[in-house]
Amino acid sequence: MAGRINDEDVKAVRDAVPIDAVVSEYLQLRNAGGGNLKGLCPFHDEKSPSFQVSPSKGFFHCFGCQEGGDTITFVMKIDHLTFSEAVERLAAQAGITLRYEEGGYNPSHQRGERIRLVEAHKIAAQWYMEQLATSPEADAGRTFLAERGFDQAAAEHFSVGYSPQGWDHLTRYLRGKGFADKELILSGLSQEGRRGPIDRFRGRLMWPIRDIGGEVVGFGARKLYEADTGPKYLNTPDTAIYRKSQVLYGIDLAKKDIAKSSRAVVVEGYTDVMACHLAGVTTAIATCGTAFGTDHIKILRRLLMDNGSARVIFTFDGDAAGQKAALRAFEDDQKFAAETYIAIAPDGMDPCDLRLAKGDDAVADLVEPRTPLFEFALRQIVLRYDLDTPGGRAAALDEAAPVVARIKNTGAQHEVAVQLAGMLGILDTQFVVKRVAQLARWARDRGGKGPAPIARNGQRQYDATPRPSAPGPALNLRNPVYATERELLKLALQRPELVSPAFDAYGVDEFTAAPYAAVRQAIMDAGGAEYGVQDPQEYLVRVRDVAPDNAVRAMVTELTVEAIMRKTVDENYAGDQLVTVRRRAVERRIRDIQSSLTRLGTHGDPAQAAAVQNELWVLQQYDQALRAHGAAAL
Repeated sequence: MAGRINDEDVKAVRDAVPIDAVVSEYLQLRNAGGGNLKGLCPFHDEKSPSFQVSPSKGFFHCFGCQEGGDTITFVMKIDHLTFSEAVERLAAQAGITLRYEEGGYNPSHQRGERIRLVEAHKIAAQWYMEQLATSPEADAGRTFLAERGFDQAAAEHFSVGYSPQGWDHLTRYLRGKGFADKELILSGLSQEGRRGPIDRFRGRLMWPIRDIGGEVVGFGARKLYEADTGPKYLNTPDTAIYRKSQVLYGIDLAKKDIAKSSRAVVVEGYTDVMACHLAGVTTAIATCGTAFGTDHIKILRRLLMDNGSARVIFTFDGDAAGQKAALRAFEDDQKFAAETYIAIAPDGMDPCDLRLAKGDDAVADLVEPRTPLFEFALRQIVLRYDLDTPGGRAAALDEAAPVVARIKNTGAQHEVAVQLAGMLGILDTQFVVKRVAQLARWARDRGGKGPAPIARNGQRQYDATPRPSAPGPALNLRNPVYATERELLKLALQRPELVSPAFDAYGVDEFTAAPYAAVRQAIMDAGGAEYGVQDPQEYLVRVRDVAPDNAVRAMVTELTVEAIMRKTVDENYAGDQLVTVRRRAVERRIRDIQSSLTRLGTHGDPAQAAAVQNELWVLQQYDQALRAHGAAAL
């Protein structure tokens, strides 16, 4: 096993790679105010962005699901890596050579499994590309591409390659690079043969499939020879790094333009993605041997940010299979806030064929929004019925009305219901509108649940009623005591120089909310706010590390990322929060002492009563000083 990564190197990696640069590889970020950025959380489904990133602090936090942490934590969670694997990946990006406490430098064979599998795919992709470019045997692949309008430059742009027809060319090559047979099997690049591992892909044109971060995680392989008895397209099997339902071909190339234009084009194949991109439609992506589904929607929603102007255009072949695929896509339509459309070329050609036949402009014109997906779905339903008869119209309405009732936007639902009446030839439009509204009401009454509380303006809304399903404590921030304690802790984490050294003299018991008391204890255990003045970045990492459990850790990141509730944050504002929290603690102690004096009464021990009376006097004087002089009296 590799030794523990040197702490200084971990800190260097954390400092070298900006968290916003890492996070923006996976989702679109927008200005959230106060120097923070926001986006749709990649760790749970949500309609409004409650995921915030603080570039200056190097932390992220979701106010919806409570996930949070630093750059390393984000990479661990998003790509399911161990701590060491995440540090190694970020170190490679930053060009930092890691040292290990035991065993010196980390040799490649000691790296984590996921890192090794990704590295094997990276090497394989490069090797396949070289085969396509230089091998005489790959002429069949080059011819295939040329016949579809793709030259060598296009092949290189999309990293298209060729797998030789022999049994174990790639397997032997990767063995020479230090990979074990077990790793080759686990990667899906090789499979068990009679005498050991053999290449999974042989005599095929190869498209590397990358995740949203740009790592090669699998391949799509197209048959070239008649003697090949396998399927037309063969994909990498599910592995530790590849799930076909969770990847989109071309997403690494398209993600920035998808986020920038709030538009995505979903096509059916690898060559269609190539044709679209070369024709200027750089937002095109495709599924990898599976139907477009929920996990694909999650990827796109993080890029589209669910704004009202977002567009998703599906292109399907005009045949029965293409229509079936379109209807299947419509089943998940309401999981998008974006408007969804379908584009089918008049002659049923796919984008690759259309580019060959009519040029780039025809492809660009094809994917301009044409027919809303719901309209296409309704027309497919209506076509199955005889609308010349009352019974046919009634039956069509019975099947189509529930489809319209699923539309969540009530305004759009009403408008589509009116369109449906026109499609069916029903003159009483209000009858159809009422029928749809009734079905929508019934659906809500049967199983509809109100939306869970979500972040507003970047700050989580708590109420006094505990919600077992929501992680973390329930705090009523309308309570001024809780609100001030929260604000002081945010200052201690985000602006320690404004509250140090006074804050470090505050006791845990001065924070009345249990979760806030736990955060105060964590700050104390991490060296106090004074340490935060010396090394702000390491300070925040320490506070999270010493937190006793995930709930406190989540509260730390929440308070680290949440905006301070004032535009001008200065010593005066910090002093006000320090004084308010201290005065409330003093007032609570005064009430406790007054209660003790009452209990002692006239028959208590005079010496004890005098001591208690003296403490009361001191506290009252201190309270007066705080009122008169503010932070100067702390």
